[in-house]
Amino acid sequence: MIVRPRLSWLRMLFVLRGSVLPKIWIQLSVIATMATVVTWSRGNLLGWHVGLTYVPFTSIGVALAIFLGFRNTASYERYWEARKLWGGMLNASRTLTRQTIVWIGDDGHARSFVHRLIGFVHALRHQLRGTDSLPELTPLVDSDLLASLRSAHSRPSLILQSLGRSLGEAVKRGDLHPQLASTMEAGMVELTDVLGGCERIANTPIPFAYSVIVHRTVYIYCFLLPFGLISNIGILTPLMVTFVAYTFLALDALNEELEEPFGAMPNDLPLTALSTGIEITLRELLGEIPLPAVTIARDFVLP
Repeated sequence: MIVRPRLSWLRMLFVLRGSVLPKIWIQLSVIATMATVVTWSRGNLLGWHVGLTYVPFTSIGVALAIFLGFRNTASYERYWEARKLWGGMLNASRTLTRQTIVWIGDDGHARSFVHRLIGFVHALRHQLRGTDSLPELTPLVDSDLLASLRSAHSRPSLILQSLGRSLGEAVKRGDLHPQLASTMEAGMVELTDVLGGCERIANTPIPFAYSVIVHRTVYIYCFLLPFGLISNIGILTPLMVTFVAYTFLALDALNEELEEPFGAMPNDLPLTALSTGIEITLRELLGEIPLPAVTIARDFVLP
């Protein structure tokens, strides 16, 4: 995700990184070229005059804009739900860390618990992005758990199981009252809900047929539009067609990015920044200051 201060209105007009223009400039160039050819030929295609007017394009354009708006809403809901889930994970992690430090008291057990909690956050990020989490988990978990994680299908789930087992052992040792353990278990349940919610978003995309309909309609509309405008605006046809095409193609491309919020595209969630921020917060609660070689990493940073 792009992380930057708000730009002036002039820079917003020409900014490229973070916009979808680099992704659609080839399609825009093809459409602009075709509109230029249609203008030069005065609406003739292979010797046949295409007698279209702007009237059907007005109705179709309104319907297409509404359709794109609905898809944008569906995509943004997925994006915002993912962001709320990660915000909930931050709150649950802070609460569990505070409860562990205050109620269990044993520095060794508390530190091990919180480090595994940090490992859960990083493991979830890597699972959602399909990358290897072992390099980051190695300094955070013990050797037995690390051996189990190497062959695990769902590493975050296995770490949660280890955390739950630690709570049970603390109760058996008498370090944690059963009622307090029940309260901490509620936080563990919240983390389980976050894991399930993220997996639901990642594994259930917007129906493919829905995306195909929008995609096809946008391109057919843009390719036919020059024939409907040439008789009314003449040489300005390529300019207007390119502007309309940019609007529709940009919305279509942006929707594709937003519907997969856990990726590494410029408009996806900054999971690296979020997970590193959680790690820094939890390490500060443990009193690990100065922090051991942890920086606030961001997926994309612009001045």
